[in-house]
Amino acid sequence: MGVCIVGWAHGPFGRHDGLDLEGLVASVSGRAIEHAGVPAQDIDATWLGNLNGGFVPDNFCSSFVLDADPALRWKPATRVENACASGSAAVYSACDAIEAGRARIALVVGAEKMTAVGGEEVTRVLANASYVKEEAATGMTFPGIFGQMARQYFSRYGDHRATLARIAAKNHRNGVRNPYAQVRKDLGFEFCNTVSDKNPLVADPLRKTDCSLVSDGAVALVLADEKTARSFARAVRFRSRAQVNDWLPMSRRDASEFEGPRRAWSAALKTAGCRLQDLSLAEVHDCFTIAELLCYEAMGLADRGAGSRVLDDGSVSPEGRLPVNVSGGLKAKGHPIGATGVSMHALCAMQLTGQAGEMQVRDPRLAAVFNMGGAAVANYVSILEPFK
Repeated sequence: MGVCIVGWAHGPFGRHDGLDLEGLVASVSGRAIEHAGVPAQDIDATWLGNLNGGFVPDNFCSSFVLDADPALRWKPATRVENACASGSAAVYSACDAIEAGRARIALVVGAEKMTAVGGEEVTRVLANASYVKEEAATGMTFPGIFGQMARQYFSRYGDHRATLARIAAKNHRNGVRNPYAQVRKDLGFEFCNTVSDKNPLVADPLRKTDCSLVSDGAVALVLADEKTARSFARAVRFRSRAQVNDWLPMSRRDASEFEGPRRAWSAALKTAGCRLQDLSLAEVHDCFTIAELLCYEAMGLADRGAGSRVLDDGSVSPEGRLPVNVSGGLKAKGHPIGATGVSMHALCAMQLTGQAGEMQVRDPRLAAVFNMGGAAVANYVSILEPFK
């Protein structure tokens, strides 16, 4: 039994001082149910993608989703965590239940409240999603981890600081058209490529503009089995989905090879029975600009070491042969951890139903999502298509 997205609600990403985690969940849950046009009592179960890890004191938050409607009381509610892929993990858990016949309609929410603590605490919480014994405990942060990956890449293929700046500039330019984006400003290549007081070096060679944003935000999806989805006003089908996990310690692997993402992309495309050139757009996990560059190569858009060429020829621009991160990506849109994967699926559903507004690409037929937890550890790839 296949699974379809039949409704969604996407909140703005940024700093929301007036909303706690419960408020963020509430801000999208009911709206997604309304958008799907389904009575709340027909929803069989709910899932919440949320990392937390110390951002807020609410460790037991799965039932926040039930606040969306009194009819959701007594429904199964589960919180799912898989680092920065917590949102996709929640989506896939709901898909598993639907495919197994244990649910017909599901509500999935991704939410994160990151700004209730200071910057140092945010860094500490995120660092604990690494292999703590060898990485976080020795002072490594995620900018440091991805900075190391960038240095490894540069040592093999040459200095690509300018390439990273071009990715940042592209995504900020795209983010101007995204009403949900945290930063809607075209920063330009020169600013992104220059170390300055406003764009300091964070972890050599990564500058501030090479790093995603600390964000609050929430997104919700309503999922249904294919048979049920035929009665809805809109439906976007999962043509395929793949999850590939790698070892956690970086000492046991070469993270800059992106082998986990490469395998996830290959598996998803194979199961979908399509080729990369069949895709109309992709939303990929640019937690750092080096991650997007490595993703070009992992997905097969460019050979190893040649990812810069798809920027040279415009392939990944909104008008290119495979637009990547037309939403602005995590770079401009923001990266509320638990919401990220749900957001990617919602944005692709908008595109495939012609409801992406100023972000809309021309005549999309297949869209891909790549959401990653850790340094290429938990890797999720979905291929989506219009249904009906």
